[in-house]
Amino acid sequence: MNPQTVDAIVIGAGQAGGPLASALARAGKRTLIVEREHVGGTCINEGCTPTKTMVASARAAYVTARGPDYGIRSQVNGIDMVKVRQRKRDIVKEWSEGSKSQLEGTEGVTLIMGAARFTGPKTITIQRNGGGEESYTAEQIFINTGLHPAMPDIAGLRDVPTLTSTSIMELDAVPEHLVILGGGYVGLEFGQMFRRFGSRVTVINRGPHLLAREDDDVAEGVVQILQEDGITILLNATTQSVARAQGLGLTLTVSTPDGPRTITGSHLLVATGREPSTADLNLGAAGVATDDKGYITANDLLETNVPGIYALGDVKGGPAFTHVSYDDFRILRANLLEGGGRTTADRPLVYTVFIDPQLGRVGLTEREARDAGRNIRVAKLGMDSVARAIETAETRGFMKAIVDADSQQILGAAILGIEGGEIMSALQIAMMGHLPYTALRDATFAHPTLCESLNNLFMSLDDQ
Repeated sequence: MNPQTVDAIVIGAGQAGGPLASALARAGKRTLIVEREHVGGTCINEGCTPTKTMVASARAAYVTARGPDYGIRSQVNGIDMVKVRQRKRDIVKEWSEGSKSQLEGTEGVTLIMGAARFTGPKTITIQRNGGGEESYTAEQIFINTGLHPAMPDIAGLRDVPTLTSTSIMELDAVPEHLVILGGGYVGLEFGQMFRRFGSRVTVINRGPHLLAREDDDVAEGVVQILQEDGITILLNATTQSVARAQGLGLTLTVSTPDGPRTITGSHLLVATGREPSTADLNLGAAGVATDDKGYITANDLLETNVPGIYALGDVKGGPAFTHVSYDDFRILRANLLEGGGRTTADRPLVYTVFIDPQLGRVGLTEREARDAGRNIRVAKLGMDSVARAIETAETRGFMKAIVDADSQQILGAAILGIEGGEIMSALQIAMMGHLPYTALRDATFAHPTLCESLNNLFMSLDDQ
């Protein structure tokens, strides 16, 4: 089979691959983009968009149940999971089809739905979803195949029905008792969501803290909030085996610091992490190097060890966030098409965990700053001291900022509170502008807003 020649090949139409294909084509490059499942990648189809749509439904149930707190006679009379699911499906369909139409409407872009694998250094073969094979070669190839849910090695786990972060959003009824393996971002968002829908929820976490990347006080604050919501959380707990229970459901045998426990649930969500989608790419044929977990090795310019082949987004390891993937596209656009010199090295780590209240995070944690030997000061303010939070009866959580004691620059922040991601973004902008913390301490913000609380947050340093 003689390969057809194009200028560029993009494997994977995720949040980096799709925009990159369009940018390459607009620059005059004949560009082929291959997508195995759905245009838009995990974010639109299985991640950010559908989960936050369902988080909004759960939030509506939570606020309705809290009506009496605000003097409103209200109660939740049941959850229509079919309608929750359909609302999610409708939004996903609109956005995914919009992304696909945009690609197909871009002159110079050819979109093929199918699975790609390398058959030579700069050559791929595509198995079309509808049948048939064809080969292509290009001097520039960009890999944006992302991640997929990992399945841990637990006795019996593969012999029982389990849910992933994708399949759980297709349920048509509220689980009676949802058991979750994993206390990371995915597990906690779904745990709180289904608790608000009415499920009993148990989270089993192997480590001593939820959200292992965060400072201890932040992780403990999250635990307190989730426990207040009625979620059972087991820390330092290892699942030894899983088996079908008598009748419906399943039984887990779990070792805990207090001894072995048996947990019976109706549904089991496996949220113990994700792994790179590289196994079927036949990267060896192209000579592309990976690490021992299958992530593609790439430098700060997103270059692999093979000149002309690049890795974008989650498949190269590091923080698996949509905005990181999209910025990878912008880096390559700047460097390959605009004569720039951008790298990933100067990119701040920023994200929001969409539990409620949110956890917004930017820059260094306190632990990271101290481990790096930085001379720091820590500003902290409970949300129960924030006027807007009190007025809205949303006082759970706290604000925390890490400041360089010598330069007065903000090094990082964790905002666990109402609209934590939005408050965090204000701090990120200040960090981007290299403002000292005193600029926020002394700023005149509109009253009463949540950002106004940044005055008091940084005024707390005056008392240290």
